[in-house]
Amino acid sequence: MAEPMSRETQQAYERIHNEPQFAELRRIYRGFVLPMTIAFMVWYLLYVVASNWMPDFMNTQVFGNINVALLFGLLQFVTTFGIAYWYARYSASRMDPLADQLRKDFEQEVGQ
Repeated sequence: MAEPMSRETQQAYERIHNEPQFAELRRIYRGFVLPMTIAFMVWYLLYVVASNWMPDFMNTQVFGNINVALLFGLLQFVTTFGIAYWYARYSASRMDPLADQLRKDFEQEVGQ
């Protein structure tokens, strides 16, 4: 069971939640996550739509037994790992400094 939060801790959370730096952190996060999510979903749906309604195109042999459908499927994995890597770098450079400062302020305020 979770330990109950003290009134002091609750007030510190609320104060930080209302800080402009916290709003900036959320804006930066959304600025990456929303466009990337939309882009990846469009890319994924293109794969699904092409698989269902463009079978001749998806069955096109690229080389040997490798066809367009297999390449699209493998590129889904590549894209996933690429976005994860890009997010880690983006987060480390743009979000982590703000989050670290907010955490430091919180810890000083509640005496941790």
